[in-house]
Amino acid sequence: MSVLTAQSGTTPAAEEPPDSGERHRLTALTGLAALSLDAMASVAYGPEAIVLVLAAAGGAGVGFTLPVTLAIAGLLAVLVASYRQVIAAFPDGGGSYAVAKRHLGRRTSLVAAASLVLDYVLNVAVAVTAGVAALTSAFPELYGDRLVLCLGVLVLVTAVNLRGILQSAKVFIAPTAVFVVAIFALVAVGLFRDGPVSTAAAEGQADNATTVGALLLLKAFASGCSALTGVEAIANAVPQFRQPRARRAKDAEIALGVLLGLMLIGLSVLISRFGLRPVEGVTVLAQLADASLGHNWAFYVVQFATMTLLALSANTSFGGLPVLLKLLARDNYLPHVFALKADRQVHRHGVLALAVVSAALLVFSGGDTNTLVPLFAIGVFVGFTLAQTGMVLHWHRERGPRWAAKAVLNGLGALLTGVSAIVVTATKFHDGAWLIVVALPLLVLAFETVHRAYANIGERLGIGRVPELPYGDRSLVIVPVGGLSKLTREALNAAVSLGDEVRAVTVTYDEPEDREAAAALLRDWELWNPGVDLVELRSAHRTVGRPVAAYVREVHAHHPGTRVTVLIPEAEPAHLWQRILQNQRGAVVAHAVRRETDAAICRLRFRLA
Repeated sequence: MSVLTAQSGTTPAAEEPPDSGERHRLTALTGLAALSLDAMASVAYGPEAIVLVLAAAGGAGVGFTLPVTLAIAGLLAVLVASYRQVIAAFPDGGGSYAVAKRHLGRRTSLVAAASLVLDYVLNVAVAVTAGVAALTSAFPELYGDRLVLCLGVLVLVTAVNLRGILQSAKVFIAPTAVFVVAIFALVAVGLFRDGPVSTAAAEGQADNATTVGALLLLKAFASGCSALTGVEAIANAVPQFRQPRARRAKDAEIALGVLLGLMLIGLSVLISRFGLRPVEGVTVLAQLADASLGHNWAFYVVQFATMTLLALSANTSFGGLPVLLKLLARDNYLPHVFALKADRQVHRHGVLALAVVSAALLVFSGGDTNTLVPLFAIGVFVGFTLAQTGMVLHWHRERGPRWAAKAVLNGLGALLTGVSAIVVTATKFHDGAWLIVVALPLLVLAFETVHRAYANIGERLGIGRVPELPYGDRSLVIVPVGGLSKLTREALNAAVSLGDEVRAVTVTYDEPEDREAAAALLRDWELWNPGVDLVELRSAHRTVGRPVAAYVREVHAHHPGTRVTVLIPEAEPAHLWQRILQNQRGAVVAHAVRRETDAAICRLRFRLA
């Protein structure tokens, strides 16, 4: 017995297709641009979220902005260190899903995956609406068209990502660099000023000081942690990096942590120094730019860079979510189509699915950021907590050098992010966070349903078991025909090659004009004499599928050991638009036979030149 291996062409097995391979993957720099926009853009709303909470206690409360930010920066350092460990331990990507799957069990891993999916989808919607909100703030006449603008930005980002993640990274390097330089310039200039350049920036709410309690500080900490969204994206997308993947991903993660931490601390120092308060219609970042740089061209550069980066920060989700969907599909929790990879290393179906769901969210919210913000960040906190907890178990099981210190670090991170998740959910529950509480178990249930379906399919197909030896049965090929043509001849040629016996069938009706056409076909068939019998199937109703299916059942009843194949000939037009001219009789017959019998169906396409 021998095994034959078919080879196509002369291309070596190791040679990669022209549109795939390492050259379409990320370096540390392009990875930072492609996967960190979400985290970078969060400096536009993270410090503001802190100030909005602390302002309830007046000037005394706002004075705690820097300590709260330092606590968040400390948590950021813990998360960066932890996700560097996740990258090293799980180089196939997946982040909290991969960690939870190995160390916390299957069900918990699905909770982590569901939280990441929700966070990625919401990130796209929030990022796009926030970017468009910045634009409409500068140009109020565009406010009525904000939904159209949001959908336009989404289409642009989707199109760029369908070209490949490396292409999207190259596109986003420039706006990322402009934003980072603008923020550091704002901080540097502000630190050397004796006071705000613009007094309007310092005007705020009345100083109604109240006691600054621990609960208020905890709420401010939890709200400010929205600045940490996106920290996990690099760990989720490790396979997108060039070799050595883990080292490049860890370099990108540490660069993200350093840049984000410095920007958050610098902006918080300026908030405390200038004594800024929330002002309706003016963001805190805009106030800081006004106070540091003055209301001039530099102010507009900061605003434009912020607007651009917010709108494009949706790219983080397009880089991370398709990889996560691929892992879920590989584990049979999502349709396998999400595991397919197109040219340029693009998981096209994941990109398109994310775009469609995000578009639905944009339409639901009407392009309003405030409708979506209460839903944001809860999912990522759940993912953070599960990842940190899983890494504690990882170090306990794997041991190794300094494992105890690493476990303590991850345990502290799990405690902090877990508390943040509870506080954010509780404080924003009535503002829409209940939707996430409902959506998480529903998404897990969907994963389980898909997994059970694949398990049932695998059981019925005998996947994983050695099948019995093949054997030959008598085979009968049935060919539905409606007239004599080249298509009929090609169908009979194929049928004779496939089966031991071939029968052509035609459906006729009792109306006079139909009887005349049927008689003409039977007469022409006898004159042609192709060596195949033509069976007339009379029907009282004008249907073509059910009579064929009934004949197949009759054949099975009289010849139970016969394998029946229904070969349906169809003409394929030369032009795509001409398909609307087809009568779809083949599809009707195939549907009826598939639904009512166990016969095999073969649809023969005859291409028209």
